[in-house]
Amino acid sequence: MSVERALWEHDATGLAGLVRKGEISPQELVDAAIARAEATRPDINAIAEPLYEAARTRAKTIDRKLPLAGVPFALKDLGIAMKGVPTHGGSRIPAFVADFDSVMTERHLAAGLVPIATSTSPEHGLRLMTESAAFGITRNPWNTAHTSGGSSGGAAALVAAGVVPVAHASDGGGSIRVPAACTGLVGLKTSRGRVPLTPLVSESWYGLVIDHAVSRSVRDSALLLDLTHGPDPLSPYAAPTPKGTFAAAAVRDPGKLKLAVYRKSPLGLPISIETLAALDTAIALAREGGHTIEEIDLPYIDRDFIADFARTVAAAVAGTIRGEVLRVGRSISGDIERTTRVMSAFGEVLSAGEIYASLQRLHATSRRLIIETARYDAVLMPVIAHPPLACGAMDPKGADAFLEEMLDRLRLARLLKFKPLFGQLMDKSLWFTHWPAIQNVSGQPSIALPVHVTDAGLPLGIQAAGRPGDEETLLSLAAQMEKISGWLTRRAPLQVPGMKAGRFHLT
Repeated sequence: MSVERALWEHDATGLAGLVRKGEISPQELVDAAIARAEATRPDINAIAEPLYEAARTRAKTIDRKLPLAGVPFALKDLGIAMKGVPTHGGSRIPAFVADFDSVMTERHLAAGLVPIATSTSPEHGLRLMTESAAFGITRNPWNTAHTSGGSSGGAAALVAAGVVPVAHASDGGGSIRVPAACTGLVGLKTSRGRVPLTPLVSESWYGLVIDHAVSRSVRDSALLLDLTHGPDPLSPYAAPTPKGTFAAAAVRDPGKLKLAVYRKSPLGLPISIETLAALDTAIALAREGGHTIEEIDLPYIDRDFIADFARTVAAAVAGTIRGEVLRVGRSISGDIERTTRVMSAFGEVLSAGEIYASLQRLHATSRRLIIETARYDAVLMPVIAHPPLACGAMDPKGADAFLEEMLDRLRLARLLKFKPLFGQLMDKSLWFTHWPAIQNVSGQPSIALPVHVTDAGLPLGIQAAGRPGDEETLLSLAAQMEKISGWLTRRAPLQVPGMKAGRFHLT
């Protein structure tokens, strides 16, 4: 088997097995991944910083006995640090170059992973499509006219295009699950406190943000979590200790589970027929696995809940921009995008009391959600309300004028006098995806599963949300559904060997 074919056919666990057996060397794997990265780069535009020479050097000395020895990997260009590597955060602001490794980076390297690049992100992770003034449009390997999602869209594009089998990703409002749903991948949003963000930060967005990965297979997500989870002394909190290993959970029969289905939009916005079909596909797979299904409503997960989430994020963005101004030592208003300026402006006009009240309401609703859904092993719900959007679809004609109007009005008055304007911003920002923020607020784990491909040939995943700290049940369920469905054998057209690189449309 050629190294190029192995990179295409195997997941990370499989590639590491080939390295341990001596069938492929780490150097060969890394060289193949770099060649693949360059071959697909014009089509998907998913690389922020190439790390090719450092990767080749690391591959020469890797211990082949490590769990993921020699497996090519990518780090997201946001929220994680690797010594000497510029982090742009998807922005034109001068890059941050760390003189340390994040704990997660240390654990990635200790596992034997070899980072070959950093992956693209929208500016500060604020959009669920990976498009930025700094790096341009990141495209979906299933159809390059469509988005790979965001904010971990670069990570998802690299995995779906067969460049790397697994990639670091982060999720503050769906940024792992949305790209996974758009590109036919597995995307696990872990429980709050499961993995550390230190020492770069103690927490991000008031604890909404978590780090993990997008992967081709459930077992890769489970193994990587085994190798990276657990607090360090700087972590502000920790998730409950698992009963066993996550890898063991991913090969264990889940037994007969009690599942719920939530199919309404918290925002009251339209949901496509394709999304509901994807949800029905997941339900059918679960029933085939022997599980019971019950339809439920969550009436308290509504527009007010999402509005409190949006206010919290706006305040966090305002604080981030203040921190960047201090780091750079000058005004950065000319460096940041209009959407970022609007979010920051909203955050600046909110009082500390308003933010605290929003957080308290979010916590109260989370407690109710956790208590009322505790009788279910998992709750199935959509991730995205529509199939992967055409690139640029979140920037419709007139959006610039709308954002400029917001900025002008925000300069003159407080936000609470413009609640209708805030609602318009929320609807324009979140009409593509209504659900993922729920678990970021509650801290529950949730896994995006690639259950469906539309008639147009675009992936459309759904998610299963679990009890706090119970990734093991989710991984067992996901692995069973993966086996029943056969989705592990699906490949994006751009990943098929011999397909000419370039823009293409599926028929």
